[in-house]
Amino acid sequence: MLEQLQIHRQLLYDLTVQYLEPLGGDCERLVYLAGLRNSASGKYTHERLSALYGEDRVGEVLAYCHEEIFERLLESPLSSQETDLLNYLQSLPGTREQNVRHCRENTLAWIPAQAPDYLKELFCSNQAALCELILESATKVRSSR
Repeated sequence: MLEQLQIHRQLLYDLTVQYLEPLGGDCERLVYLAGLRNSASGKYTHERLSALYGEDRVGEVLAYCHEEIFERLLESPLSSQETDLLNYLQSLPGTREQNVRHCRENTLAWIPAQAPDYLKELFCSNQAALCELILESATKVRSSR
């Protein structure tokens, strides 16, 4: 039992230090973790971590971390969510408008499947409002020039 706990702890450490911490914020972490979920099966996979720790264990930890990041993002003030989303959008290669469209198109895919419906609705509502705010601020900057 103790050995299993140590392996679990090491897996969480490796995931956090090597893959999550280098990312720019919780929004980018959420998108990263969502990208590790197979849309057909709903299972999370990570080739490198699975080679070390086993596919099932890694899948469970990834699902757990996805839910944790999702909830942490929603618990943060809306202004922090806006800053985090803006930083994520600025890290993408397209224009602000293209990146906001990308956000709108993928919002549902970023939500953990096990999240309660009320949190899914809150996240979608927040994302829609934040996307509008980000586009409005870009428009104001362009029109003031």
